[in-house]
Amino acid sequence: MSSTDEISDYEPKKVYVDSGVKQHDHLPQYDGDIVAEMSEEERMVYEHGVKKFSRLGWKRLTVILIVEAIALGSLSLPSTFATLGMVAGVICCVGLGFVAIYTSYVVGQVKLKFPLVAHYPDAGRLMFGRFGYELINFMLVLQLLFLTGSHCLTGAIAWISITESGICSVIFAVISAIILFLLAVPPSFTEMAILGYIDFGSIIIAIGITIISTGIKSTNAPGGLAAVPWSAWPKDDISFKDAFISVTNIIFAYSFAMCQFSFMDEMHTPKDYVKSIWALGLTEILIYTLTGALVYAFVGQDVQSPALLSAGTLMSRIAFGVALPVIFISGSINTVVAARIVHGRIFKKSNIRFINTKMGWITWLITIAAGTVIAFVIAEVIPFFNDLLSISSSLFISGFTFYFPALMWFMLIREGDWDRKNIALGALNVFVFLIGILTLGAGTYASVQDIIDKYTAGSVRGVFSCSKPS
Repeated sequence: MSSTDEISDYEPKKVYVDSGVKQHDHLPQYDGDIVAEMSEEERMVYEHGVKKFSRLGWKRLTVILIVEAIALGSLSLPSTFATLGMVAGVICCVGLGFVAIYTSYVVGQVKLKFPLVAHYPDAGRLMFGRFGYELINFMLVLQLLFLTGSHCLTGAIAWISITESGICSVIFAVISAIILFLLAVPPSFTEMAILGYIDFGSIIIAIGITIISTGIKSTNAPGGLAAVPWSAWPKDDISFKDAFISVTNIIFAYSFAMCQFSFMDEMHTPKDYVKSIWALGLTEILIYTLTGALVYAFVGQDVQSPALLSAGTLMSRIAFGVALPVIFISGSINTVVAARIVHGRIFKKSNIRFINTKMGWITWLITIAAGTVIAFVIAEVIPFFNDLLSISSSLFISGFTFYFPALMWFMLIREGDWDRKNIALGALNVFVFLIGILTLGAGTYASVQDIIDKYTAGSVRGVFSCSKPS
């Protein structure tokens, strides 16, 4: 297979449905769109579907990226600072943030150059043919389902913390799964972006409560803020496993490129994506760095993960209550992306894929229900699920955020001779590729070792355990 032949399959096509309908150079998204052979009713469904999934502007793209990227995991960063120290924590948050902005820029350039790339697996096909498509499709859908399952467990933790009841955590996980399903019903990211404003407000308020509460608590403690045991440098007894798990926590916090192709496919002006990734990237850098540094400075080495648990019983309950929208909205977006990939592939030659007919809605609801149930069962059945999520993140997000975009630059984006500009960009992408490979290898090792240590210590949860998830 020649890469040229594969890429040529994705050259833009023009589809002229009607003089009054917007012409989309990037349509059809899938093979099988033979507009001329459609009935009048089918043409109307088609035209409505095209418009429905072409309404996303750069501002709402920013919001939907925030929904996907910034979740309760940001409150795990203070514990990361406690392991790495203030200096290394700030350097990693800022440095890796700018690397993530660059790789997201590369992903967007691939989408502009090859408009028919609707989801990340399509870029895999451009680089590695059918094998690349199937491999990345498996990686992406599995990771998205794992993330949905993680939000089921996080929701259970939140409900238990808020209610302080002895109800079995599985019941709270079921309630969380139902909420995740309901929030995943809107199939369009333009519609999901409306929930994004609530999501963003939720996490900002939760972070604010955590920072203010821990600051007041530390100020009122004996010795005040001066007595807080924080350090500019890493722990004295830090192990490679602990250090790298902390670094990967920061890496995973910047994994917004994973769903970027899917979101950009709904944009009416795709070239505006650059505004979105800069707005998101700088927002993430600011939130992550301030949250990690301030809470660590207020609490010190004993900071818990998530950090709102360090705010005191009452304030942590309030913070969890405020954080409920971000837990469920950010979790549901993973279900929507996974379902759009699966649903679109199954019905790629039918107007059903537009989800604007009775059959379209029935099949869509079945798809998101199946995804939510699978995610819930995986999270409850696998005793070491959170560590498995760390392994999958090391294996997959290292690719989506780092080494795949680096390969895209070499295989799809680079043009012309190796002049100074291309040499400099080539060196940058080699560096990005190496970050990805290091995360892949060392991150996976650290996560596996953590599972072994937990089994040795006997701290692994049981199947469908009623105990509080950790």
